[in-house]
Amino acid sequence: MAEEMISIENLRKDYGSLRAVSDISFSVPRGQVIGFLGPNGAGKSTTMKILTGYVMQTAGIAKVAGVDVATNREAARRHIGYLSESNPLYEDMMVYEYLNYIAGVRGLSGTSATAAIKKAVERCGLGEKIGADIGELSKGYRQRVGLAQALLHEPELLILDEPTTGLDPNQVVEIRELIKELGREKTVLMSTHIMPEVQATCSRVIIIANGELVADDAPDRLAQSGSKIDIEFLPQQNVLIDTLRNKLLKIDGVEKVDTLETIKDYQSVRVHISGQETDEKARREMATLLLGEGCAITKCERETISLEDVFRQLTQTEQKTPQT
Repeated sequence: MAEEMISIENLRKDYGSLRAVSDISFSVPRGQVIGFLGPNGAGKSTTMKILTGYVMQTAGIAKVAGVDVATNREAARRHIGYLSESNPLYEDMMVYEYLNYIAGVRGLSGTSATAAIKKAVERCGLGEKIGADIGELSKGYRQRVGLAQALLHEPELLILDEPTTGLDPNQVVEIRELIKELGREKTVLMSTHIMPEVQATCSRVIIIANGELVADDAPDRLAQSGSKIDIEFLPQQNVLIDTLRNKLLKIDGVEKVDTLETIKDYQSVRVHISGQETDEKARREMATLLLGEGCAITKCERETISLEDVFRQLTQTEQKTPQT
């Protein structure tokens, strides 16, 4: 049994002269719920389509449960349940009729199909809608049907592309809770633009922009990595501000040094420190420097920015022609 549910190595996808995915690499162990983020046209959907075997990569390797998708597509697909962003359904079918049809496509029949449908219906809260026409269902229930069909063959990996797009706030919460529940027993790779959804459901976030991987970490650590610490202090009267500023800027993690208002005969100075990994070390080095210069620290505050702000900072570059 493979330890990694997803393994991507130097994956690349070109559409003519446009590079949609540019040599990205990452792996996902069993049992994680991953938020797969990026602006429109970043390459998220292309990567998901490569993993599910709907699109062939230009170069690189994509494996699911140890199976190379390019060379053994059908074997790889047996491990995957896929809900696309468009969630195509046969609207003239009843829910049970549709699920029974999909069960047959998945190679299930007789009592095996009946048992699989019953379990999927219970998981997705479709019991009261089992005899309804899909065309008469709300968007929320249609998403539940989409999830149910993805679960029929008991896949180890769920790939969900924008599963809450177009839902009202109540429906978003319902689908989010359902995904969290499913994440307790399956690996989930979920594309979404909704940051609270990521923070509520995902243990890890992978962000791509312009086809390149730009971040891979836990949501809280990503938010902390964008934090800033502002320290204000009063230097001695005989200390040259420009000289002190130059010394401070040489410390790793110090982003900016501002001169603030004059207080009596002193000038108040603010130092901005950016990044969780460097701020502790930077603060120690800065304190040593300031104390050595006879400065008095008057304020020390941390400002933590949101995951949405981190996403914007990492992806606010000019996007290529949209191609997902």
